[in-house]
Amino acid sequence: MRRKDDEKQQNIKNAVVRLILEEGFQGASISKIARVAGVSPATVYIYYDNKEAMLRDIYREYAGDAVRCLLQCVHPGMDGEEIIAQLVRRYYDYIVRNRDVFYFIEQFNTCPALCGTCRATQGPAYLNRLLTELKQKQIFNDFDNDNLYAILFSPVKMIASRSGDSGEAADDRLDELIRILQKALIRHE
Repeated sequence: MRRKDDEKQQNIKNAVVRLILEEGFQGASISKIARVAGVSPATVYIYYDNKEAMLRDIYREYAGDAVRCLLQCVHPGMDGEEIIAQLVRRYYDYIVRNRDVFYFIEQFNTCPALCGTCRATQGPAYLNRLLTELKQKQIFNDFDNDNLYAILFSPVKMIASRSGDSGEAADDRLDELIRILQKALIRHE
């Protein structure tokens, strides 16, 4: 049996992301992925049983990384305003620093045939638990978690996607977004 090599596997993941973004899921064949990664198709099968399993595994890894990045900024004792500010800024920074991976995750999320098999990933479950705890502690208003998720993160995606904005313009938009979210989501007695 051939030995796995971390560098080769990372090259395969990079090739998958690149090809998915350039050619879509159907255009990213195992042979193309192998060629872009600089490995043989047989080498790809050392790491993944088939194309669908490869896509799911890479998606789960990268989506989990994104959620872990978000959760690392939240600590016990933080107030609601600080939690919102940290989540918004951390998510924005993640998107900007990992633009290709972010777009891969987004593209995967919009493909029902693929994302339907990944709904049980742990990352979103942890984020869901955080939102539930914030509501139970009466830090956040008692809105549905799907709505909280959409209200918190969708606007950040839009700001990060505006490639023509200067850093200052994006910072101003983030500051305003944070104020809006704090007013809308934090429970006020």
